[in-house]
Amino acid sequence: MKKALWLPLGLLLIFVVGGCASLSSTYQKPQVNITSFALAPNTVGLAPRFDIGIQIINPNRVALPFRGMTYAVEIEGFRILSGATPDIPTVPAYGQADFMIQASPDLFGSARLLGDLFSNTQRSSVNYSFSARLDAGRLLPMINIEEVGELKLTP
Repeated sequence: MKKALWLPLGLLLIFVVGGCASLSSTYQKPQVNITSFALAPNTVGLAPRFDIGIQIINPNRVALPFRGMTYAVEIEGFRILSGATPDIPTVPAYGQADFMIQASPDLFGSARLLGDLFSNTQRSSVNYSFSARLDAGRLLPMINIEEVGELKLTP
């Protein structure tokens, strides 16, 4: 009886592992773009909140049903905004999804950035980074996205 049960379970395990291996070999990381950035109109309290428009582009042949996302914005290595959301739409196969997230300022990081900027007034640009970690479920690995660049302070 026990021998008859092990064979189907073993075959099922082989198919599941094989399916996961084939999924990860053709899987491509989605692209995340920031499309807008504005002060949230419904800000309540002392700390402002910011609305950030996000676009996710899925280059894969299967839809990506995201469970959540954490994100942060840094300038010159100082974290100035961060947040998390469970409200991310499913991104269709070979498609894109646009949505809004809200981020809260890190007051200490922002204060350190201002101190750094005021101590170096000859600076012509600042470096920024946007990092996000997307949860696409148990079958796919966590998706880490980082976009870095430079903002010119003078024309």
